Amino acid sequence: MGRVKRHTDELAGQLIDQAGRLLAAEGPAALTTRRVAAEVATSTTAVYSLFGDKQGLLTAMYVEGFRRLGAALRADEGSADPLADLLAVGVAYRAAALASPYLYELMFAQPVPGFQPDEDARAAADAAYQPLLAAVDRCLAAGVLRGVPDQIATHLWGLVHGLVGLELHGWLDPDPGIRDQRYLASLLASGAGYLTETNPAAAASSSQELSQLYGGRRACRADSGRSRCSEEDRSTRLKPGQATLP
Repeated sequence: MGRVKRHTDELAGQLIDQAGRLLAAEGPAALTTRRVAAEVATSTTAVYSLFGDKQGLLTAMYVEGFRRLGAALRADEGSADPLADLLAVGVAYRAAALASPYLYELMFAQPVPGFQPDEDARAAADAAYQPLLAAVDRCLAAGVLRGVPDQIATHLWGLVHGLVGLELHGWLDPDPGIRDQRYLASLLASGAGYLTETNPAAAASSSQELSQLYGGRRACRADSGRSRCSEEDRSTRLKPGQATLP
């Protein structure tokens, strides 16, 4: 029975990803259970068995997008350097979005008319926000930031979401290295106003941490859209322009 479950989970993931790609490439009209099933060489019965109907498939796509985002944001939390952890959350957010752009659109836009996530799906979305709030709380507790936790977290979320949206829609510089640099510079600038006066070295150390983040010390790998970190990943350098490790 365990073997069957692994196959079912794998098939569900394939259907979710392929449905997202179809939605992004051809629009909601292409997103039929028959078309999605054909794209992954399975039957419509499998789609109905796993998701119930098209609404169930869309809900699964929405939930999986936020699950991947939350996993990416939690991957490197709890080190001895809370400010570096907060910066890592910003880097991980962009990497997760660029790894599954077709799900990101469904998560934050309305590409399918009439689709509304249910209460459980919205709870999954709320859970993905918690690692950012927790990272801000640790910075406040350590005395490296000052302010209201929700206000700081909302400010940082708005910044990274806006930048990622611009990047996904092709509005930023075509040079991936320049996009990396500007994203990192924006992360630094966005948090500068919350640094405590008693921590004058924070800005300089943050800049160094950001360089290390894109040098692989806190880089996470996106493996088929599922973010994970390991000691091997930490030793692998992330080249300028790479959203995720190969």
